[in-house]
Amino acid sequence: MRAIKSALEQGTFDRVYLFHGDDDYLKEEKVRAVIDRATDPATRDFNLDMRRAAELDAGSLGLALDSLPMMAERRVVVVRDVTTLKKDARTVLTRYLERPAADTVLVLVAASGTKPDAALMDAATVIDFRPLNEADLEKWVVHHASSLGVTIEPAAVKLLCATTGNDLALLAGEIDKLRSYTNGAPIGEAAIEAIVGVRHGETLGDLLDLVAQRKSAEAVVLLGRMLAQPKMGGVPMVMALTTQTLAIGWLLAARDRGLAQHRFESELYGLLKENPSSMVGRPWGEAVKSWVHAVRHWDAASIDNAIALLAATDLALKDSKVSSEEQLLTSLLLAMSAGAPRRAAA
Repeated sequence: MRAIKSALEQGTFDRVYLFHGDDDYLKEEKVRAVIDRATDPATRDFNLDMRRAAELDAGSLGLALDSLPMMAERRVVVVRDVTTLKKDARTVLTRYLERPAADTVLVLVAASGTKPDAALMDAATVIDFRPLNEADLEKWVVHHASSLGVTIEPAAVKLLCATTGNDLALLAGEIDKLRSYTNGAPIGEAAIEAIVGVRHGETLGDLLDLVAQRKSAEAVVLLGRMLAQPKMGGVPMVMALTTQTLAIGWLLAARDRGLAQHRFESELYGLLKENPSSMVGRPWGEAVKSWVHAVRHWDAASIDNAIALLAATDLALKDSKVSSEEQLLTSLLLAMSAGAPRRAAA
């Protein structure tokens, strides 16, 4: 990431980049940034070639790579979903990568969930787009708001991130609506409450904390207020609860294997990086701290029971003709908290 940041600031680019990783929004953001910085708007139509790998054959890829800039110093070629190149087109790309043109910036983009092969990674400047951690997520919100000509107060940043988690596309949409709502004035907590429909103490993270601590009565009270919020429903709640329950169960098993407590957080971060598409429901840093704190409230039997309850509720939410969403979730929260260790209620 430092490499691409430096290139954008200085306007000096490497010949070939490979963008991969699981945050597609960040990848597309940086693709647009490279295009804007590396090409002149006046001649961009002549010097920008954007293709999808599945639509390329050897001839069309060769033409895109071998063309010369027109009335400009360089061209930009973007090939999306590069891992899906057909064999003949891949042969052309391999030959090009041996001696890439000095007047072309080639950006190869791999889709999330795919891993480029070693040959591609060895021939390019590789940028791994992982979901942002809590601190970087807040910085991104401030930067994105600034790019739209508006400022956002620190407390509002935290509330917004607690609501959306690492979903940058959702965050970008909410910031755009908030900018329109404030008409350019600084975005504060009141604007978040009015537009996003969430207040401090009423986020998905707050509900997850209560369930992690097995405080069923408080969780049920919060549930009704949360279901009244826009874009909040039972299925994403169950998905986030499942991720949390599995994480706590993993910690219990790791502790039994002898994992030292001071390593809990780093090991959980490692798991999230290996499974970045997991529904966490809040920033990773906040989630990890909550899971570590919650271990003392659970045992292996209660984790197994909770997983079974979550699976049953997920099926019921997707195919229920009897109970309402709130009724199903209320039953779930009460059942998950049943039999909590005595110390958890203290």
